This record gives sequence, structure tokens and C-alpha cells, in this order.
Amino acid sequence: MLNRRHLRVKALQVLYSYQQSESKDVKPFEKALLKTVDRVYEMYIWMLSLLVEVADYSIINAEERANKYLPSEDDLNATDMLKNNLFIQSLLQNPDYLAAVKKYKISWDFDPEISKAIFSSLKSSSEYKEFIGLPEHTIKSDKDIVKFIFKKLILKSPGIEQVFEEKFINWPVDKEVLQALIAKTFKNFSSENPLENRLAQVCPNWDEDRPFMLDLFNKVIAFENEYQEMISQKTKNWEAERIAVMDILLMKMAIVELVHFSSIPVKVTMNEYIEIAKEFSTPKSNSFINGILDKILADLKAKGKVRKTGRGLIE
Repeated sequence: MLNRRHLRVKALQVLYSYQQSESKDVKPFEKALLKTVDRVYEMYIWMLSLLVEVADYSIINAEERANKYLPSEDDLNATDMLKNNLFIQSLLQNPDYLAAVKKYKISWDFDPEISKAIFSSLKSSSEYKEFIGLPEHTIKSDKDIVKFIFKKLILKSPGIEQVFEEKFINWPVDKEVLQALIAKTFKNFSSENPLENRLAQVCPNWDEDRPFMLDLFNKVIAFENEYQEMISQKTKNWEAERIAVMDILLMKMAIVELVHFSSIPVKVTMNEYIEIAKEFSTPKSNSFINGILDKILADLKAKGKVRKTGRGLIE
């Protein structure tokens, strides 16, 4: 699921786009920011639908083998048991999943070879042979084979990696979130009654996370000049053009949290932006940002501008 660090990263990405754009109309960028969250959910539904697609191919495979001119005993015994998998069937009866498939117009018709390739790898595995040999099936046993398909076949397929990279620009960043969402789905689908099983939520605390993300984005823009001046005062010995744009944005975002988000502890803010810098800026950015923010924080505290309450008081 998307946590606060993921939301900070998404705000950073859209702020960067805003900085590079000639248009300074904030509203389209706000919509783009919310869209980045929706795209994670769409990616999640695409992945669930791929699991269904693989199960569907088991029927095609069984029919093709049975209809051979000279079918072998194995051909005649080919099974479509995967299609009747309790997890797959529960998913196909889930109203939220069905609505999302319709909303995002999801179809794998553009590349039917994907499900065929995955099933071809699956049917020769010991895990699949064990699955079709089970005397009885439970939601747990049926989830196990779907987990195997997802973890060992789908996630390790270069072809599928390429498809998702082409469809979702933030795939490298959101792939980790997708895996957490699928894992949560496996955990949620624990009942034999399909109506009791629930899809995972992209943001379990969306009522709090949505305003956090939008406020962070908007306040960086609203106080852009003021906080740029703070940063400039502490970087006089640095040539302005040598300071990475990402570093400037990360420091502005941190200042916004220090000053305007009273419930977020100072230590959390400092650690979060230093960690984000390691991944999204230059190799030395984290130590640079840490040093500058320490100086700015000292000034802000001296002026009484850092006022923390509740959870924000935790050191």
C-alpha cells in the first residue's frame, strides 16, 4: 500500500513537472497528483486481471490438447482446474474488481501470448502438478498456486516487466507497492464465501493521506519564494546552478512539513527527505540536504516557527 513516503515521492515528481512547465496553473497539477494514486490502483487491477487471464488460458490449453489428431493420455487428462480455482472464482465474483475492470477497460487482447507463456511455464512445474493432484481444494490451497504464479512466474518475467513499464511510467517506483497490494489481497481473501473477501486499499487512510499530499504540494508552491530565500541564505558558498533541482524541491518540502504540519515529528521529516534524496537525487545529495536542513531547522526553532503538537512532539 502507499505509505507517506510514497506520497511524498509522488508530490515530488509532480512538483518537478510543475517547475519544468511554462504553465503555472496549479489545478491541472493537483489533478495529475491525484491521478498518480489512481494509476497505482489501476496497475493493481491489471495485475489481478493477468492472474485471471492465466486461469482462462488453462481452458484453452485443455481443449487444444484434447482436440489433437492423436492426443496422448496426458493430453486427454489435461485439466482446466485452474479456472475453477477458489481464489480466481472469488475474484470474479468481487463487485469492486468487476467494476474496476470495466472502469479501466482492461483487456489483454493486445498480447494474448503473455498468458500462454506463463501457463506454459506453470504446467511443467512441480507446484502445478501438486495442485492438480490435490484430493480436495480449499481457499488456502488454491491461493498457494496463485501466489506461485505471481511471485515465481509473473514477477520474474522480462516480458511482463516490459509491458508494465510501457503502460505505467512510475512502474519502477510503484512495483514495490503493487507487490504489497497483491500480498494484502491474498491475506484478505480468506473466506470460502466470495462476498466476504475484499480487495486491498491503495491508501488505507485516504481521508488523511489525500489532504496531506495536496497540502504538501500546494504549500511548496505557495511559499516557494520565501523558502527559496531560506535555502539561498544557507548555500551562499555554493554555485546556484550546481545545486540539483531535486535537492531544492526536497528541502522546500521538508521546510513545509517542519513549519506547517504540526503532527509530523521533526525527526520523521528529516529522515524521510534524506532517504528520498538517496533514491531520487545525486549520490551526495543526502548529506548536502541534511547539512542545510539542520541549519534551517535551527533558525526556524529560534524564531518559534516549529510548533509541534500531539504525535508531532515525539522525538
